[in-house]
Amino acid sequence: MAKPTVTILGAGVTGVATAWYLSQAGFDVTVIERHHAPAMETSFANGGQISVCHATPWANPATPLKALKWLIRPDAPLLYRPTLCAEQWRFLWRFLKECTHTQADANLVALVSLGLYSRTALLALIDKLNLQFEQRHQGILHFYTSHTEYQNAIAPTLLMQELGCHRTLLSPKQATDTEPALSSLGDGLIGATFTNQDLSGNARLFTNELAKHCAANGVSFIYNTTITNIHRQQNAISHLSLNQHGQNITHQSDHYVVCLGSYGKRLLDAIGVDLPIFPAKGYSATYRVKDPACVPQVSLIDDEYKLVMSRLTSDDDKLRVAGTAEFNGYNTNLNLIRCQAITNRVQALFGDVLDYDEPNYWTGQRPMTPSNVPLIGKAYLGLIWHGRHGQNIDNLWLNTGHGTLGFTHACGSALALSLLMQGQTPPLAFDFTGIKIPALRTGMSSL
Repeated sequence: MAKPTVTILGAGVTGVATAWYLSQAGFDVTVIERHHAPAMETSFANGGQISVCHATPWANPATPLKALKWLIRPDAPLLYRPTLCAEQWRFLWRFLKECTHTQADANLVALVSLGLYSRTALLALIDKLNLQFEQRHQGILHFYTSHTEYQNAIAPTLLMQELGCHRTLLSPKQATDTEPALSSLGDGLIGATFTNQDLSGNARLFTNELAKHCAANGVSFIYNTTITNIHRQQNAISHLSLNQHGQNITHQSDHYVVCLGSYGKRLLDAIGVDLPIFPAKGYSATYRVKDPACVPQVSLIDDEYKLVMSRLTSDDDKLRVAGTAEFNGYNTNLNLIRCQAITNRVQALFGDVLDYDEPNYWTGQRPMTPSNVPLIGKAYLGLIWHGRHGQNIDNLWLNTGHGTLGFTHACGSALALSLLMQGQTPPLAFDFTGIKIPALRTGMSSL
């Protein structure tokens, strides 16, 4: 009996993880990617954290006021550039509706549930395949330089503890004992939260290593190929139109999985599937380490500047610093003001222990949903939302909208989707799209 065929659209970290788990489940898998290799866009140079226990939603009651204060600052951690794009304003309205205590708590529950499931899957995969991707298991420390923000972190920390996260509150001394490099903050360090079970690593390297294992297990990768159209006939996808080396060709499969990040929305708009996704442009800077003893060993989150920091050590010693969000449509040009703001903050924190002469700057589009909760499950006509279902498209599946947590949630999302595609219910409290299963959380948006 022939294996069922499935085509995965996109070879980022989520797409490649999906390819792995579906191939292990007995599907004949093909991955289509417009670049020449995996992980060339959002997964290329991101912050590198597997941040389960610090994954609080961006949409929370404090965010709107902060965003207003940052509106006129070109170097603001969160920058919203208003345009005439109706898609941008719809996203903003939906985002604001998620900024209530009830919604933020419900979304946090979903993110933590998926994150714990995903981290377990990732660790099992590392052991099974002996994956090496500059991973470090020293944990993640989130430090605060504002009394108000530290106090605001207490309630989410307690909730995460109830949900199974080993996240603890630290005094300034406990924080500097855990990561001595923070002693440079002096009295400016108010406190921290820490989890010793989260980890960090190089997402691009992870994706490429996993892609090699996929290929060895029979997954076909079609590179340098653009998906120009997806064609629907009634309640099913009939075929894809592709452009490969300037030639227009068609491609058919039994199933299709969309893992295209921010770019899946416009492709699916054409067939009546409305993804509530908008790109959040993020930045990173990678610095060569000059003084290894004085650079953080623990992966960090800088609350005030919304930056994450991860040590990457393989061929050479580097510090990757990533973060900020710019809602500016699909623009991928580097904004040097925002790049320099990252360098200024890092230099203020750690001084001359890094080489600032030639930082490697990068920018990429994160696929954000208003709630920060990704869209995993079956596609249907109309607006897609968690726990909803409508007129299903029988052979079209979604694994997208992970925002800043693509690396964190990649393995769990892919494993869960592979179970759904086999007719099983994944064992986690999460509302999958287009699947009629009992509701697992409350406080859902009524968009």
